[in-house]
This record gives sequence, C-alpha cells and structure tokens, in this order.
Amino acid sequence: MKKKLIRLMKKTGMVERSLRVMMRIFTLFPVRKNRVMFESFLGKQYNDSPKAIYDELKKMNVDLELIISKQRGVSMTDEQVTSVNRMTIKWIFLLATSRVWVSNSRLPSWLVKRKGTLYYQTWHGTPLKKLALDMVDVRMANTSTDQYKKDFVKESAKWDVLLSPNAYSSEIFKRAFGYEGKMLEIGYPRNDVLYQNEKHESIIERVKAHYQIETDKKIILYAPTWRDDDYVEQGNYSFTLPFSIERFEEEFGDEYTMLVRLHYLVGDQLDLSAVSAIKNASRYPEISELYLAADILITDYSSVMFDYAHLKRPMLFYTYDLKHYRDHLRGFYFSFEEEAPGPLIQEEQILFEEIRQIESWERRFDLKSEAFRRHYCEWDDGHAAQRAALDILENIK
Repeated sequence: MKKKLIRLMKKTGMVERSLRVMMRIFTLFPVRKNRVMFESFLGKQYNDSPKAIYDELKKMNVDLELIISKQRGVSMTDEQVTSVNRMTIKWIFLLATSRVWVSNSRLPSWLVKRKGTLYYQTWHGTPLKKLALDMVDVRMANTSTDQYKKDFVKESAKWDVLLSPNAYSSEIFKRAFGYEGKMLEIGYPRNDVLYQNEKHESIIERVKAHYQIETDKKIILYAPTWRDDDYVEQGNYSFTLPFSIERFEEEFGDEYTMLVRLHYLVGDQLDLSAVSAIKNASRYPEISELYLAADILITDYSSVMFDYAHLKRPMLFYTYDLKHYRDHLRGFYFSFEEEAPGPLIQEEQILFEEIRQIESWERRFDLKSEAFRRHYCEWDDGHAAQRAALDILENIK
C-alpha cells in the first residue's frame, strides 16, 4: 500500500511539489561549512569523477562531512560511505545546508542554490555529439527544444566551477552550456586510475573474478551511447543490441567475453540469458576498471572513446545508424569519419571481421590514434582528483 501511494504521488507530481516547499524552508537553516554532497548520474551510480574527488578528499583526512546522493536500491561498495536517498526530505535538507555540491550531470532545476553554496560540475565526457545550446532540435520525449535549452541555461548559471578534460572541450562547454564561470582545466578525475600502473593488475583480476571470466580469456567492452529518440515515455529510454548475440558467442565465445556497458539511462534493459559469452556490465561500479580489463573497445558516438584512448588499445566504432544520428538526431562537432581512431562499421558482418583481424589494428590506425590522443588526452596525468580536491579546499576556507 505504501509503495502504491508513493508511486501515485510521484506520478501526480506531489513528491516534487512537497520537496520544493521543504527546500524553501531549509534555506532558512545555516549552511554547514564542512558539508560536501556528491552525486553521479542522477544518483543511479556511485562512480565517475565525483567519486574520485570524494575518495581524494577522504584520503586527505580533512575535517569534512562527505555525503553521497543516491537513488533507492543503489548499494555502496564502501561501507564507510555516508549516503542519502535522493528525492527525500533528508536529501533536500542536506543539499540546502551543504557548502559544496559536486555532480557530473544536471540536478533538478527547482533546487535552490544558496549564496553560501559552491557547485562543482564535473560533467561526464569529451563531446563528439552536440550538446545543449548547440543542438538544433531536441528529440527527447515530451521535451521542447526551447524549454530544454532554457532549463540548461538555468542549471549552468548555478555552476561555480566546471571541470574540463582538454582545451577542445573548454571551448565547447562555454558555448554549449552558456557558461561564464570558472573553468578548472585539469583533466577528468575519473581517468586518474588509467595512469596508476601499480593498480592495473589487481583491477583486471577483480573484473575477471566478478564476471567469472577465465584468466586467459580476452575481453571486449561494448559501450554504446543512448539514442535521444529511442524512448518508451518521458524519462524511460530503450536500447536493443544491434547484432546477433548468438552469432557472437558461436564465433568468439572461446576466445573472448564481451562486457556490455550501456548508458546509465538504459543500463537495466538487456536480456542476455540466452548466451554465456556476453554479460551486462552496466551496473559495474567503475567503467574505468572495465577499460583496464578490456583488450578491445567497441563503441559508436559515446565519449568513452576519449577516455579509452589513453590506454592506446584497439577501438572499433559500430556506427550502424551513422547518417541518422549525425544528420538528424544530434550532429557532431568534428568530422568523425576523418578523425576516428579506428574503423567506422555499419554492418554486423564487417564488425565481426574487424574483431577477427584485430591484430592489424595498430598497423592500420596507429597514426590516427596518436593524433587523436594528442588532441583529446592532453591534460590527464593521474592527478586530476587531487587538483580538484585542493581547489575545493581552497574555496571553502
């Protein structure tokens, strides 16, 4: 009965209206100067740059109250973490009285950011596809282009600090987000582990043990992006694997295990019960650990390509809907066909052929891969989280 009542309240907007009122009330309480709130991907995951900054601040052993915002049902891998369920009265109170917010995606537009609160926006990727104000048409469910852009400008106006991974992104972020605040050009904290070589062996062992993968087997990470126009209803998106999972298992199951990492908006919508060589890794805590375990990355237009490029390993781009995505749905910031550090593939047969001849990838794409890294991987060096943490400490003195 209680769950049904909660669902009804959410459907009618009663929960949000109540929380808006509580937000206004809680702004009358003093800001706690040592309270810092972190949120990743709308609270659906506990990872990415906010977690990396959280871990760094915790390691520094400073006098801060560090709190993770999460959705109900999301478990914390660290029992010592203090967390709060999103969209609750306690969550609103902690946000209203926090000195710092750290998030990698947008927070609800109705949240009141007080004068005494600093908002650190880490964002979550180097852009290939057009963002926010640069989008010509927004094709999400029940979302007008004008309203989407107005909401984004309203959100970015709350940001005090925006992290950037490279000069290319800095230029785009300022224009696409309508952002005029401080740009912290330090690389992405989430990528620090890619440069911490002493951790790599144990991470790879952990990933293989988690998915019960034989130690001598290779791993393919398939990490596509979501499609704005592929939805069931507002806020409920769908995704179907665009290749035969049975054929993959038949051809490659003895040599490879494929880990599928879907975008956080569609991560739970995957049935792989018919095969054993493909596993859903969408809920694995840190995608950076999957990068380290993967011998090959297959993606499409996702920003994972910019992160995985740091490892100098083969990438394949399964762009089966390239014309629609580029020309109709999103649009790109650069010529993907010319700059992609790997082949653009539009048919399943060609995708499987590229996997079979992966040994020749380096010879065929070494020059493009090196040029790609020089342009998009310029600031990451394993210390971005430390730089972000020190900036926070400096600003809250």
